[in-house]
Amino acid sequence: MHRRTFLNTFAVATASLSLGTAALADWKPRRPLNVIVPYSAGGGVDSFARAFAAAAEKLLPVPVVIVNRPGSAGLVGAQEAASARPDGNTIMITSAGSFLMASTLRKADVNPFDSFQTVSQIGNLVPGLFVPANSPYQTANELAEDIKARPGALRWAHTGRGSFLHVAGQGFLNANDLEVGDVPFKGGANVRAAIIGEQVDFGFVGVNVGRGFESEMRALAVSSPQRDGIMSEVPTFAELGLNFLDVSSPIVTFAPNGVDAEIVSGIEALLAQVTQTEEFAELMLVKGNAPAYLNGADAEAKLQAMLEAAGPILENISESK
Repeated sequence: MHRRTFLNTFAVATASLSLGTAALADWKPRRPLNVIVPYSAGGGVDSFARAFAAAAEKLLPVPVVIVNRPGSAGLVGAQEAASARPDGNTIMITSAGSFLMASTLRKADVNPFDSFQTVSQIGNLVPGLFVPANSPYQTANELAEDIKARPGALRWAHTGRGSFLHVAGQGFLNANDLEVGDVPFKGGANVRAAIIGEQVDFGFVGVNVGRGFESEMRALAVSSPQRDGIMSEVPTFAELGLNFLDVSSPIVTFAPNGVDAEIVSGIEALLAQVTQTEEFAELMLVKGNAPAYLNGADAEAKLQAMLEAAGPILENISESK
């Protein structure tokens, strides 16, 4: 999407969203706000956190400090965030879809529902179905028809069994009775390289990872109820008449249990205001993402629905280990 078109669309979409300025005015942190990111610096989740920090520091009297704590599919940083002092000075911004899948599959001591208060969603990493640029498949329907005609003949790539991209891809295949061999890779960049290099016939990767590589690989569809805010020209599976599993990775902010409700409301109001700023939108656009705000209650309900939808696939993965 062209930058000017995107920003105009963004301005219209956010004009009617309540800023929650009263709650923000009541919350006045006196110490730096520490944001734990349970992934390495430079990744997709980290880019959301740093864009939030850049915009939030203009609204707060204290600095915002990004603390990267990678390890164990995000569970190391999540454990540290859950154990932080519940004073409102430490929050976590994470890929909630990945956190949900990892904590469920590993039966971890920390999970999104019991270990935290959900503050709000600020973005969403949407899965996309991509093929190499030279692929004979021009639409997802053509791909599905060929898979049905030749079950087991094709191979597809994802970011590891149990990742949200694997679950989204497998959900699409299961929902349409398609049989394909899967090839796991470590990280979206490696999946992208495998698709571009024609090591696989197709792959599921975040649409943000495909931005800038349009001449080397082609997006056939997004696994989402709505089109992506950046790659808006790519149809959804629903538009094409194909079934899919609504599994994505919302970028969600969590607060440790025990943080005072008024403080949580203040942080939620800050996040709502930040996601409406043009600065946040522009920083996200550079990374191929777009703001996607949901309040805490709606964000948690979304995660609960995703867990229910993904349950059978996660159970099958657990049994096959």
